[in-house]
Amino acid sequence: MATKLINGIHHVTALADDPQKNVDFYAGILGLRLVKKTINFDAPDVYHFYYGNEIGAPGTIMTFFPYAGIRRGRKGVGQLTVTSFSVPANSLGYWADRLKKFGLQPSAVQTRFDEAYLTFEDFDGLTIELVANDQDDRPPFTYGQIPEEHAVRGFYGVTLSEDSYERTALLLTDTMHHEKLGETGDRLRYSASGKPGDFVDILRLPQGQRGLGGGGTVHHLAFGTDNDDTQVTIRTKIAEQGLNVTPVLDRQYFHSIYFREPGGVLFEIATNPPGFLFDEGKDTLGTALKLPPWEEPNRPAIEAGLTPVEIRVNDFK
Repeated sequence: MATKLINGIHHVTALADDPQKNVDFYAGILGLRLVKKTINFDAPDVYHFYYGNEIGAPGTIMTFFPYAGIRRGRKGVGQLTVTSFSVPANSLGYWADRLKKFGLQPSAVQTRFDEAYLTFEDFDGLTIELVANDQDDRPPFTYGQIPEEHAVRGFYGVTLSEDSYERTALLLTDTMHHEKLGETGDRLRYSASGKPGDFVDILRLPQGQRGLGGGGTVHHLAFGTDNDDTQVTIRTKIAEQGLNVTPVLDRQYFHSIYFREPGGVLFEIATNPPGFLFDEGKDTLGTALKLPPWEEPNRPAIEAGLTPVEIRVNDFK
């Protein structure tokens, strides 16, 4: 049997404004663990925050570049427009109350593919869903302000808004080892694993307005691959499709390649190893500012230019 080169969603990376408000939302309100506090390797004066489960396992990792003062973007066609997280069945009532407590406005509970979910926006206008299900056996993480029985398990999936979906669907199924799982209305669902965490929905919006990057929009969607060898193999296959794919880049916690899928969404393929324990112990993940070796000589200047942030769990009980 041929090696499966793509094994699911690795992470989602978005753009935000205020760094402390970003930490307050994702660690404080949503309860994800801040597993890595580092910098944007392409813009070292900007943080790069990684949130996830206890160790930041692939399929749980939401990351942000918080550019203070960034203009708001516009969600639309050619973007990942909804990021969905998995919560236990019967948890949506708890989450609706919790979100309202902190000034957020969740939608009423809705259904789709026989799943119940609610939708809301974070402090920057990024659209988030919480999907209730009993199919997710991943361990939860909590700082203690959220009961374990309601805690987020990781991603449920993502929604790509496309004006013409056929070439994107073909890329997913023929090159990236996804299978079509279903279709309802203008929504088609694909997955590499068939499990919560890896659902990729394509929403057909043939008359939709194109999205514009900025605060409250997703920068890219990353898929996981087993190792450096499988990454090189999938890179070759992507290049053979005529897509402009980057060389392999070292992101410390994984190696990455990037390309735009036919509908315009920026895709990344990231190796699952080495992971976030590469430079910190499990108990201390996310507590120190970690820099790549080539930026260590610049640490004093980098630290002086970054606004300190803290995890204020007690403010979000």
